[in-house]
Amino acid sequence: MIQVTEMAAKKIQNLKQEDNAPAEAMLRVRVKRGGCSGFSYKMEFDTQKSSHDQVFESGGAKVIIDDQSLLYLIGMVLDYEGGLNGKGFIFQNPNATKSCGCGSSFAV
Repeated sequence: MIQVTEMAAKKIQNLKQEDNAPAEAMLRVRVKRGGCSGFSYKMEFDTQKSSHDQVFESGGAKVIIDDQSLLYLIGMVLDYEGGLNGKGFIFQNPNATKSCGCGSSFAV
């Protein structure tokens, strides 16, 4: 299970509008090798769902994660902090044993 906070859901919806993404577009979150801690998060809008994907919905925003990435993300909370000192999207990942200072890279 992946949780998407209300703030993150609102930001996803706003980004869809800014990017002129189709109404059916979902935010795809992936884990890929790389980054200063070993793995990094990748996000992009996608309109295609395969049989290897899981969809999580909150506040009208849909987040799609492939089965392989889900192994590293199960139990994660996707949040968003904006404003002058905001950090953007925040991955609260219980599977990460360490993460970098910027929060976009982690190790398991």
